[in-house]
Amino acid sequence: MPTGPLAFESRDQHRAWLEAQSRLPQGFRVGTCAFEFTPAEAAKPGRMNLALVALDEPTPAFGALFTRNAFPGAPVIVGRQRLDAARLGAIVVNTKISNVGAPGGVEAAERVCAEAARLLGRSPGEVLPSSTGVIGWRLPVERMVEALPRAVSALQARSVLPAAQAIMTTDLYPKVRRADLGEGSIVGFAKGAGMVEPNLATMLVYLLTDLRVSREELRAALAESVEASFNLISVDSDTSTSDTVVLLSSGRRAGVEPGRFREALRAVCRELAGDVVRNGEGVRHVVRVRVAGATDAASARGVGKSVVNSPLVKTAVAGNDPNVGRLLAAIGKYACERGLPLDPERLRLRLGGETLFEGGAMRLDPAKEERLVAHLRAAELYASRATRDGIFKPPVDWPRHERCVELEVDLGQGSGAAEVLGADLTHEYVTENADYRS
Repeated sequence: MPTGPLAFESRDQHRAWLEAQSRLPQGFRVGTCAFEFTPAEAAKPGRMNLALVALDEPTPAFGALFTRNAFPGAPVIVGRQRLDAARLGAIVVNTKISNVGAPGGVEAAERVCAEAARLLGRSPGEVLPSSTGVIGWRLPVERMVEALPRAVSALQARSVLPAAQAIMTTDLYPKVRRADLGEGSIVGFAKGAGMVEPNLATMLVYLLTDLRVSREELRAALAESVEASFNLISVDSDTSTSDTVVLLSSGRRAGVEPGRFREALRAVCRELAGDVVRNGEGVRHVVRVRVAGATDAASARGVGKSVVNSPLVKTAVAGNDPNVGRLLAAIGKYACERGLPLDPERLRLRLGGETLFEGGAMRLDPAKEERLVAHLRAAELYASRATRDGIFKPPVDWPRHERCVELEVDLGQGSGAAEVLGADLTHEYVTENADYRS
């Protein structure tokens, strides 16, 4: 695992690092394909990618967590049913259409699973569906069934990178992380850019390991890891109808002590969670909020989320403007809404290591203002740039570094603590989402 913040000088350097991360664990293969189609609901041709993750042998050691959104997509509905299955042997993922709220969505998902199962020599109940894209549109099932043999023919056991690339939509770059542990490894890949504030048990995460682990231990480790990673991030405060995190073990390598497995899985999940925020739509700054001194962990998490989800905080960060009164307002808002005891005399607030608020008052001066601006600028992933048509686009499609805007909040009330990752709000985000379907 990386021992410190990563930095990349070029797309090629990032690509070489990704390829090194992407070696598949034993017992897995991935294959992809793409095809053109015209959605039934829109007279505009589109392109759909299919990604297939297949085990050499179906496994009983699998688990998944799904969105808590009250309007889950058909793949989530089917996926929840699959949790009771004896074994799982494959995952089929499509882009462009999320299969949420569409007529016959469950039947469409099951049809695609059945065809993938037939081609792989599995039973339909051993295939898990996943979809991401536009809500409300119907899957082009016949075209998907027609294309699936090409994905099966492309199956290979070398690298997960083709699948990580295939599931991208508005993502700038693929997201892959790994941990080598004992004789085996854990490799994860993710899709996520917008509609991201997971509330798990339009982010998709697939975690593959060849380490032997029981079904019960695997599911417990997954729940713990998701709670400590994906449930502590937000790009835009919107919980997708399709959020899914899946963990599969092929069991091809000797297992390790459960504590070591959980630690490695948490590390992979935390790094993927950071990648999702860093690659959020229009994101130019990642904001890390470390909250301490809360009455409990849930309150600490709530304060952190209130800060990273504040539109005024997010836009100030986007503009490298240390308008720090907005931070104070976001904390006070949460405390008011939740009846959280808050003593201004005990509150301490720091940004980039600089004290902002202490002893019940702001601690600001012109020199500190300059240092705060410098901290914000140093955390920028890239500078905003408008094209001739006025559309703001990022100048790079690779993550230049992993630096964050560092915010520390000490409520002075108890021992509750949490670390939350969020993002700024930019012209690029508005442009992307105003023009998403057109």
